[in-house]
Amino acid sequence: MHIDMNDIKKIISSFKKEDFYKKVNLHIHSNFSDGESDFDKLVEQAIELNMDYISITDHNTTEGYKQTKYINNPILIKGVEFDCFYRFSLLHILGYDIDVNNAELNKICAKNKKETKNDLVRLFKSRHPKRVIDAIHSAGGIAVLAHPCCCNVIFLNNYVKNLKKLGLDGIEVYYPYDRFRGVLKFSSRNIPFKIAEKLNLLKTGGSDEHKDLYNHINL
Repeated sequence: MHIDMNDIKKIISSFKKEDFYKKVNLHIHSNFSDGESDFDKLVEQAIELNMDYISITDHNTTEGYKQTKYINNPILIKGVEFDCFYRFSLLHILGYDIDVNNAELNKICAKNKKETKNDLVRLFKSRHPKRVIDAIHSAGGIAVLAHPCCCNVIFLNNYVKNLKKLGLDGIEVYYPYDRFRGVLKFSSRNIPFKIAEKLNLLKTGGSDEHKDLYNHINL
């Protein structure tokens, strides 16, 4: 099942801060990239926890969606996270509600396991965000900047504004900076919300979970 792009925007826009991460988690990794848990087990955990929506966003690959038995489960929003490099900074771009069989998207996906898991390989295989955003749009999805406070830029507002010119649809606002990538923060955690409001970008959120969904996080 593929949700229309306008519908997925409406669905995500309907989420409130308190929905993340207990009812909605749009940033999860399985063992198809650098996560520890099996893809199907993560879906089963989400169902057991009575969550509304999850998105498993493995690095540079959608293979989990091609192999899961839960491909048509309404709890699951198809997602991916691409490693990118732009204006002297590494960044990650999330794609949501994508057609995982889209040819343009598959062109930029990992060709081997190292490109999904090994940090150094992922660094050297990083993509230009314009190519990633275009591929996500080609696959019918929306493109979202992940954990923006981790971008090593001084003027995050201008950085995101330039990404919006490239077609960026949203920004990850609800993210546990105190727990993940805390050392690498370059901006205050309240800045992404203000930027999203100012630039009229979709606000998303997720725990960047690499273990299991029983490990709930409080905002």
